[in-house]
Amino acid sequence: MPMQDDIDHILINRDAISQRLDELAQSLAADLLAETQDGPGEVTLVPILTGSIIFLADLIRRLPIPMQIRVMSVTSYPGTAMSSKGASIEAALTKLPEDLSNNHVVIIDDILDSGNTLKLVKATIEQRNPISVRTAVLLRKKIPSAMSFQAEYVAFDIPDEFVVGYGLDFNDYYRNLPDIVTLKKHVYAQA
Repeated sequence: MPMQDDIDHILINRDAISQRLDELAQSLAADLLAETQDGPGEVTLVPILTGSIIFLADLIRRLPIPMQIRVMSVTSYPGTAMSSKGASIEAALTKLPEDLSNNHVVIIDDILDSGNTLKLVKATIEQRNPISVRTAVLLRKKIPSAMSFQAEYVAFDIPDEFVVGYGLDFNDYYRNLPDIVTLKKHVYAQA
């Protein structure tokens, strides 16, 4: 059965994503260029695996600045979970140096809902003494926990719905959909 048969509705289409990433990258690049031209420091992007990989890939192709990438793996939605089960860092997949004192760090994540993942990652990075720390998220849910976390760059605010596509998954599937979508109820029932 094709994945498209599982889609209930498209929340954000690929053209809107592309246009918004152009704007987001322009803003992020301007801020980072201003900091690195006027002072010391390198740019380090820290994507949170695995949901942010497509967002990261499309974003960095739009950033005309030298950067390095240091990945972190954090689990919060295991398997078929549709709500956060608490964030924990997976050390084996995390490639973060102990010292970030000469770095302007940008945390890249797919979705901000409970805020627990970004709080954990930001606290971990701040312990490594970076010059600055920012967060860029593809999606932020319009719920109090998400809206209260200060994310400097947000591509889209969305309703409190479970979404997949463009890197976001359900049971490790649907990440390769080019749009951000909701799924039909039978998909969740089968899991």
